[in-house]
Amino acid sequence: MLEKLKALLGGKKALPKDMSVEDEQFVLKKGSDHQRTELAARHDARPEVLYFLAEDSSPAVRKEIAKNPSTPPQADEKLKDDEDENVRAELARKIGRLVPGLEAGERSALRDKALKTLEVLAQDQLPKVRAIIADEIKAADNVPKHIIDKLARDVEAIVCGPILQYSPLLNDDDLREIIAAGATSTALEAIANRDTVTEDVSDDIAASLEIPAIAALLTNKSAQIREDTLDKIITQAESVEELHKPVALRPVLSIRAMKRVAGFVASALVFAMMDQAGLEEGPAEDLLDRVRDRLASERIGASAEAKFAKQARDFFQRGVLDDQFVITQIEENRRELLVQCLAVMADVTAETIRQIIHSKSGRAVTSLAWKAELNMRTAYELQTKFALVPTAQLLSAKDGNKYPIDASELEWHLSYFLDQA
Repeated sequence: MLEKLKALLGGKKALPKDMSVEDEQFVLKKGSDHQRTELAARHDARPEVLYFLAEDSSPAVRKEIAKNPSTPPQADEKLKDDEDENVRAELARKIGRLVPGLEAGERSALRDKALKTLEVLAQDQLPKVRAIIADEIKAADNVPKHIIDKLARDVEAIVCGPILQYSPLLNDDDLREIIAAGATSTALEAIANRDTVTEDVSDDIAASLEIPAIAALLTNKSAQIREDTLDKIITQAESVEELHKPVALRPVLSIRAMKRVAGFVASALVFAMMDQAGLEEGPAEDLLDRVRDRLASERIGASAEAKFAKQARDFFQRGVLDDQFVITQIEENRRELLVQCLAVMADVTAETIRQIIHSKSGRAVTSLAWKAELNMRTAYELQTKFALVPTAQLLSAKDGNKYPIDASELEWHLSYFLDQA
């Protein structure tokens, strides 16, 4: 065996499957960097060999020792202060995975050494190393609380974020103290995304006025938010477009809250809000009437209207006015631009488009989509999210994607509005 091993020196062939003590000693003394690295990665290597390799001059060798689950704790202790960041990073990953699986009192010497190494790595000067530790122990309930507290207050988002979002060891007092100390927007967002957010913590997040964190809080179905706190958020959301979708889609909104939200969000969001709430016909129609009145009263100046009309003609000449274009305008609440584009596509006036949109008639809106050469799927989107047609008046597709009424009837419904022009 030793003769075969000598023949491998200087090359990159794999070490023999079975190695004797003499073979290992030979690699330690005469082996190439590649062979020592391979030996360092072997799970069947003797502990004293791995311990010796923990002081190898090659970072690649020490990195494999750091990764190796068979490495003795004494060697890990040496590597926790290694000058190479990649070595410490690999050790952090291994120790971070090891510690949560160690039961208190079981192999206490091993646990004590592992915890000592974990604590040092949790304070490493490199954020990358601390972040690895944080990610590995974020959901553990059997690691020392002071390590969790330290990581939760780390200045780096990649370190504190996972702990703040997932650690079961942080209670309300901890979270509120961290918020009160001036937590960053990213840290607040992590707290807002926790599986359980109490009313007190929600109050503190809302009071921070940090938009991403408040958006995350609204989106979190398990977050508990007091009614008066939600009222304050809705008031704030009125002038902050980034909060429109989160507040509209907040689960279990009261009718009163929905009416307030419907007073300023896009019609597509109103439809989504109603759809999520599963409102009965009466309350739903009352809500839609409020939105229709608001939309009907909205007016833009003549210069702005002329600008959108010019854009619509330009889009038409470039051939970009299609179904996807229309759906995008609906979703992004570009109402006036869409009105002008539909006017060009259907070859009718913008005022006629407005009359059709405010008619509450699913057949009229569908006829408009047909005249604009849009498909039935887009016609349904126009009915529900743009024109807010009452449920009883909606016209659904035939066979999944076909217009449900023939061309003559479509023309007839459209002619009513053309005669008014």
